[in-house]
Amino acid sequence: MVRVTPTDRRTALRTGAGLLATGALTAGCGTHGAVAARPAPSAHPTTHPPTTPTPAPAPRRLPGRPAQLTHGPRTHPRLALTFHGQGDPALARRILTEAERHGAHVTVLAVGSWLDEHPDLARRILDGGHDLGNHTQRHLAINTMTEADARTEIAACADRLKRLTGSIGTWFRPSRAPQASPLVARLAQAAGYPHVLSYDVDSLDYTRPGAAAITRKVLAEARAGSVVSLHFGYPDTALALPAVLEELARRGLSAVTTTELFS
Repeated sequence: MVRVTPTDRRTALRTGAGLLATGALTAGCGTHGAVAARPAPSAHPTTHPPTTPTPAPAPRRLPGRPAQLTHGPRTHPRLALTFHGQGDPALARRILTEAERHGAHVTVLAVGSWLDEHPDLARRILDGGHDLGNHTQRHLAINTMTEADARTEIAACADRLKRLTGSIGTWFRPSRAPQASPLVARLAQAAGYPHVLSYDVDSLDYTRPGAAAITRKVLAEARAGSVVSLHFGYPDTALALPAVLEELARRGLSAVTTTELFS
Protein backbone atom coordinates (compact mmCIF):
# COMPACT_ATOMS: atom_id res chain seq x y z
CA MET A 1 0.00 0.00 0.00
CA VAL A 2 1.29 3.49 -0.91
CA ARG A 3 1.87 5.74 2.12
CA VAL A 4 0.56 9.30 1.72
CA THR A 5 2.71 11.84 3.57
CA PRO A 6 1.44 15.16 4.97
CA THR A 7 3.38 16.93 2.24
CA ASP A 8 1.67 14.87 -0.46
CA ARG A 9 -1.74 15.60 1.06
CA ARG A 10 -1.10 19.39 1.14
CA THR A 11 0.07 19.32 -2.48
CA ALA A 12 -3.02 17.44 -3.60
CA LEU A 13 -5.31 19.83 -1.78
CA ARG A 14 -3.63 22.88 -3.34
CA THR A 15 -3.89 21.31 -6.81
CA GLY A 16 -7.59 20.50 -6.36
CA ALA A 17 -8.34 24.02 -5.19
CA GLY A 18 -6.59 25.47 -8.22
CA LEU A 19 -8.64 23.29 -10.56
CA LEU A 20 -11.84 24.31 -8.84
CA ALA A 21 -10.97 27.98 -9.30
CA THR A 22 -10.53 27.49 -13.07
CA GLY A 23 -13.68 25.43 -13.45
CA ALA A 24 -11.76 22.31 -14.51
CA LEU A 25 -13.66 20.10 -12.08
CA THR A 26 -17.39 19.78 -12.71
CA ALA A 27 -20.11 17.75 -11.08
CA GLY A 28 -20.32 14.22 -12.43
CA CYS A 29 -16.63 13.99 -13.47
CA GLY A 30 -15.47 12.06 -10.41
CA THR A 31 -14.32 8.44 -10.68
CA HIS A 32 -16.48 5.58 -9.50
CA GLY A 33 -16.91 5.61 -5.74
CA ALA A 34 -15.56 9.14 -5.29
CA VAL A 35 -17.52 12.24 -4.37
CA ALA A 36 -17.40 14.72 -7.25
CA ALA A 37 -16.26 18.22 -6.37
CA ARG A 38 -18.82 21.01 -6.86
CA PRO A 39 -17.85 24.19 -8.73
CA ALA A 40 -17.92 27.50 -6.94
CA PRO A 41 -21.15 29.51 -7.42
CA SER A 42 -21.08 31.76 -10.46
CA ALA A 43 -22.86 35.00 -11.20
CA HIS A 44 -23.53 33.60 -14.67
CA PRO A 45 -24.27 29.88 -14.24
CA THR A 46 -24.01 27.70 -17.30
CA THR A 47 -27.27 26.05 -18.41
CA HIS A 48 -26.71 22.49 -19.57
CA PRO A 49 -29.16 20.85 -22.02
CA PRO A 50 -31.25 17.99 -20.65
CA THR A 51 -29.84 14.52 -21.17
CA THR A 52 -33.17 13.26 -22.54
CA PRO A 53 -35.45 14.96 -25.09
CA THR A 54 -38.42 16.91 -23.80
CA PRO A 55 -41.56 14.75 -24.16
CA ALA A 56 -43.72 15.62 -27.13
CA PRO A 57 -47.06 17.38 -26.58
CA ALA A 58 -49.98 15.14 -25.68
CA PRO A 59 -53.53 15.23 -27.08
CA ARG A 60 -55.90 17.72 -25.51
CA ARG A 61 -59.64 18.13 -25.56
CA LEU A 62 -60.96 21.21 -27.29
CA PRO A 63 -64.10 22.44 -25.49
CA GLY A 64 -67.02 23.01 -27.79
CA ARG A 65 -65.35 21.17 -30.67
CA PRO A 66 -66.81 18.03 -32.29
CA ALA A 67 -65.16 14.63 -31.99
CA GLN A 68 -64.09 14.83 -35.65
CA LEU A 69 -62.39 18.01 -36.79
CA THR A 70 -62.53 18.97 -40.46
CA HIS A 71 -61.27 22.55 -40.32
CA GLY A 72 -60.30 25.23 -37.86
CA PRO A 73 -61.67 28.72 -37.24
CA ARG A 74 -62.33 30.71 -40.40
CA THR A 75 -61.72 33.99 -38.60
CA HIS A 76 -57.90 33.87 -38.43
CA PRO A 77 -55.51 34.08 -41.42
CA ARG A 78 -53.92 30.68 -40.97
CA LEU A 79 -54.35 27.08 -42.09
CA ALA A 80 -52.74 23.69 -41.48
CA LEU A 81 -50.83 21.55 -43.97
CA THR A 82 -51.03 17.93 -42.79
CA PHE A 83 -48.89 15.11 -44.16
CA HIS A 84 -49.46 11.37 -44.09
CA GLY A 85 -46.14 10.15 -42.68
CA GLN A 86 -44.97 7.32 -44.89
CA GLY A 87 -42.65 6.77 -47.84
CA ASP A 88 -39.11 7.79 -48.78
CA PRO A 89 -37.46 9.37 -45.71
CA ALA A 90 -35.34 11.61 -47.95
CA LEU A 91 -38.52 13.15 -49.37
CA ALA A 92 -39.88 13.59 -45.85
CA ARG A 93 -36.76 15.49 -44.77
CA ARG A 94 -36.86 17.57 -47.95
CA ILE A 95 -40.47 18.59 -47.30
CA LEU A 96 -39.79 19.44 -43.65
CA THR A 97 -36.75 21.52 -44.59
CA GLU A 98 -38.68 23.37 -47.31
CA ALA A 99 -41.51 24.16 -44.90
CA GLU A 100 -39.04 25.49 -42.34
CA ARG A 101 -37.27 27.57 -45.00
CA HIS A 102 -40.58 29.37 -45.57
CA GLY A 103 -41.24 29.78 -41.84
CA ALA A 104 -44.05 27.22 -41.94
CA HIS A 105 -44.88 24.40 -39.56
CA VAL A 106 -46.83 21.30 -40.53
CA THR A 107 -48.60 18.36 -38.95
CA VAL A 108 -47.37 14.82 -39.63
CA LEU A 109 -49.67 11.86 -39.05
CA ALA A 110 -47.15 9.04 -38.98
CA VAL A 111 -47.67 5.38 -39.81
CA GLY A 112 -46.25 3.20 -37.03
CA SER A 113 -44.46 0.75 -39.33
CA TRP A 114 -42.76 3.72 -41.01
CA LEU A 115 -41.52 4.93 -37.63
CA ASP A 116 -40.21 1.42 -36.94
CA GLU A 117 -38.05 1.70 -40.07
CA HIS A 118 -37.06 5.35 -39.56
CA PRO A 119 -37.28 6.09 -35.82
CA ASP A 120 -35.05 9.18 -36.10
CA LEU A 121 -37.75 10.99 -38.07
CA ALA A 122 -39.98 11.26 -35.01
CA ARG A 123 -37.51 13.59 -33.30
CA ARG A 124 -36.68 15.32 -36.59
CA ILE A 125 -40.34 16.27 -36.96
CA LEU A 126 -40.70 17.52 -33.40
CA ASP A 127 -37.35 19.31 -33.33
CA GLY A 128 -38.47 21.27 -36.39
CA GLY A 129 -41.46 22.62 -34.45
CA HIS A 130 -44.01 20.43 -36.20
CA ASP A 131 -46.91 18.37 -34.85
CA LEU A 132 -46.67 14.57 -34.80
CA GLY A 133 -49.67 12.27 -34.61
CA ASN A 134 -51.02 8.75 -35.12
CA HIS A 135 -52.00 7.41 -38.57
CA THR A 136 -52.37 3.76 -37.47
CA GLN A 137 -49.73 1.06 -37.41
CA ARG A 138 -49.95 -0.41 -40.94
CA HIS A 139 -52.05 2.11 -42.91
CA LEU A 140 -54.82 -0.34 -43.73
CA ALA A 141 -58.53 0.39 -44.24
CA ILE A 142 -59.29 0.80 -40.55
CA ASN A 143 -63.00 1.54 -40.92
CA THR A 144 -63.57 -1.95 -42.34
CA MET A 145 -61.71 -3.79 -39.56
CA THR A 146 -63.11 -5.69 -36.63
CA GLU A 147 -63.14 -3.84 -33.33
CA ALA A 148 -60.18 -5.84 -32.01
CA ASP A 149 -58.07 -5.26 -35.12
CA ALA A 150 -58.88 -1.55 -35.28
CA ARG A 151 -58.01 -1.15 -31.61
CA THR A 152 -54.65 -2.84 -32.22
CA GLU A 153 -53.88 -0.57 -35.19
CA ILE A 154 -54.44 2.55 -33.09
CA ALA A 155 -52.73 1.27 -29.96
CA ALA A 156 -49.65 -0.10 -31.75
CA CYS A 157 -48.90 3.24 -33.40
CA ALA A 158 -49.57 5.08 -30.14
CA ASP A 159 -47.08 2.79 -28.40
CA ARG A 160 -44.38 3.57 -30.97
CA LEU A 161 -44.94 7.29 -30.62
CA LYS A 162 -44.82 7.04 -26.83
CA ARG A 163 -41.60 5.05 -26.94
CA LEU A 164 -39.91 7.44 -29.36
CA THR A 165 -41.16 10.78 -28.04
CA GLY A 166 -42.74 10.30 -24.61
CA SER A 167 -46.23 11.05 -25.96
CA ILE A 168 -48.85 9.19 -28.00
CA GLY A 169 -48.91 12.18 -30.36
CA THR A 170 -51.21 15.16 -30.61
CA TRP A 171 -53.74 13.82 -33.13
CA PHE A 172 -55.23 10.66 -34.61
CA ARG A 173 -56.22 10.33 -38.27
CA PRO A 174 -57.82 7.15 -39.65
CA SER A 175 -56.00 5.36 -42.45
CA ARG A 176 -57.51 5.08 -45.93
CA ALA A 177 -60.55 7.17 -45.03
CA PRO A 178 -61.18 10.91 -44.71
CA GLN A 179 -63.24 10.38 -41.54
CA ALA A 180 -63.42 7.73 -38.86
CA SER A 181 -66.41 5.45 -38.46
CA PRO A 182 -68.26 5.82 -35.13
CA LEU A 183 -66.49 2.68 -33.89
CA VAL A 184 -63.02 3.92 -34.84
CA ALA A 185 -63.72 7.35 -33.34
CA ARG A 186 -64.73 5.67 -30.08
CA LEU A 187 -61.61 3.48 -30.09
CA ALA A 188 -59.42 6.52 -30.74
CA GLN A 189 -60.95 8.32 -27.76
CA ALA A 190 -60.38 5.24 -25.60
CA ALA A 191 -56.71 5.27 -26.69
CA GLY A 192 -56.34 8.88 -25.52
CA TYR A 193 -57.23 10.96 -28.60
CA PRO A 194 -60.18 13.25 -27.82
CA HIS A 195 -60.50 14.29 -31.48
CA VAL A 196 -60.13 12.65 -34.88
CA LEU A 197 -58.36 14.94 -37.34
CA SER A 198 -59.93 15.00 -40.79
CA TYR A 199 -59.52 17.68 -43.51
CA ASP A 200 -61.49 19.91 -45.86
CA VAL A 201 -58.93 20.13 -48.69
CA ASP A 202 -57.64 16.95 -50.36
CA SER A 203 -54.63 17.66 -52.57
CA LEU A 204 -55.02 14.26 -54.31
CA ASP A 205 -51.23 14.16 -54.51
CA TYR A 206 -51.33 10.36 -54.08
CA THR A 207 -52.85 10.12 -57.60
CA ARG A 208 -49.57 11.55 -58.97
CA PRO A 209 -51.18 14.34 -61.01
CA GLY A 210 -47.98 16.41 -61.22
CA ALA A 211 -46.71 19.30 -59.12
CA ALA A 212 -48.65 21.95 -61.05
CA ALA A 213 -51.97 20.12 -60.54
CA ILE A 214 -51.32 19.71 -56.80
CA THR A 215 -50.52 23.41 -56.52
CA ARG A 216 -53.66 24.43 -58.39
CA LYS A 217 -55.98 22.20 -56.36
CA VAL A 218 -54.63 23.25 -52.97
CA LEU A 219 -54.67 26.95 -53.80
CA ALA A 220 -58.13 26.76 -55.37
CA GLU A 221 -59.70 25.28 -52.21
CA ALA A 222 -57.56 26.41 -49.27
CA ARG A 223 -58.77 29.31 -47.16
CA ALA A 224 -58.52 30.49 -43.58
CA GLY A 225 -58.99 27.59 -41.19
CA SER A 226 -58.46 24.88 -43.80
CA VAL A 227 -56.82 21.55 -43.01
CA VAL A 228 -55.04 20.32 -46.14
CA SER A 229 -54.27 16.64 -46.75
CA LEU A 230 -50.86 15.91 -48.34
CA HIS A 231 -48.40 13.00 -48.37
CA PHE A 232 -44.68 12.62 -47.73
CA GLY A 233 -44.08 9.81 -50.19
CA TYR A 234 -44.56 11.58 -53.53
CA PRO A 235 -41.93 13.69 -55.34
CA ASP A 236 -44.62 15.90 -56.92
CA THR A 237 -45.68 17.00 -53.43
CA ALA A 238 -42.16 18.14 -52.61
CA LEU A 239 -41.98 19.99 -55.92
CA ALA A 240 -45.33 21.70 -55.34
CA LEU A 241 -44.69 22.83 -51.78
CA PRO A 242 -42.58 25.96 -52.47
CA ALA A 243 -45.16 27.43 -54.85
CA VAL A 244 -47.98 26.59 -52.44
CA LEU A 245 -46.25 28.24 -49.50
CA GLU A 246 -45.24 31.31 -51.49
CA GLU A 247 -48.79 31.91 -52.74
CA LEU A 248 -50.31 31.32 -49.30
CA ALA A 249 -47.91 33.90 -47.90
CA ARG A 250 -48.84 36.33 -50.66
CA ARG A 251 -52.49 35.90 -49.62
CA GLY A 252 -51.58 36.57 -46.00
CA LEU A 253 -52.23 32.98 -44.86
CA SER A 254 -49.77 31.36 -42.44
CA ALA A 255 -49.15 27.61 -42.48
CA VAL A 256 -49.21 26.51 -38.83
CA THR A 257 -49.45 23.27 -36.91
CA THR A 258 -52.91 21.88 -36.29
CA THR A 259 -52.42 22.47 -32.60
CA GLU A 260 -51.86 26.16 -33.29
CA LEU A 261 -54.76 26.28 -35.74
CA PHE A 262 -57.17 25.09 -33.07
CA SER A 263 -55.64 27.07 -30.20
